[in-house]
Amino acid sequence: MVKNRTVDWALAEYMAFGSLLKEGIHIRLSGQDVERGTFSHRHHVLHDQNVDKRTCIPMNHLWPNQAPYTVCNSSLSEYGVLGFELGFAMASPNALVLWEAQFGDFHNTAQCIIDQFICPGQAKWVRQNGIVLLLPHGMEGMGPEHSSARPERFLQMCNDDPDVFPKLDDFDVRQLYECNWIVVNCSTPANFFHVLRRQILLPFRKPV
Repeated sequence: MVKNRTVDWALAEYMAFGSLLKEGIHIRLSGQDVERGTFSHRHHVLHDQNVDKRTCIPMNHLWPNQAPYTVCNSSLSEYGVLGFELGFAMASPNALVLWEAQFGDFHNTAQCIIDQFICPGQAKWVRQNGIVLLLPHGMEGMGPEHSSARPERFLQMCNDDPDVFPKLDDFDVRQLYECNWIVVNCSTPANFFHVLRRQILLPFRKPV
């Protein structure tokens, strides 16, 4: 694909992760079936077909002196898993910590963590956190609660006040500081690549 100068979503993610690992940034990815990816698009763990339980993570062998890449399938205990990853991101602000929820029903079970700790993290708990929630949906026709990433929930929980016009002198800084998270709907793999890199390279932490 690189030779053909074409990039899909999986390659954009791989290039973002690989470049960050080269720069010494630890990456941790967990969630349901993240080793192969929600739609079997991500091949981050290779399995030996002849030796039981023998695996290889190629991204841990890209560069000399690179940062470690941790990718692990989690159990279907989204409430507990996302709570753990949120704590990991809190304790390791210089690591890129990502949690992937396959469909709306997986994200539903972690809603309490999202509502109580991620959304009001800075306003209520005075804590910055850079955790990334990957919601790779968009497959319609899979049932009423299995087709949607529930973007309307995240947009409704944004804290923009429609009745208040912000002061424009320090608008950019205040907007970034006061918003509770960044909601992104990538339209191209290039968007995805830059969102992932920007997330850890920003001078502050904000959930995405």
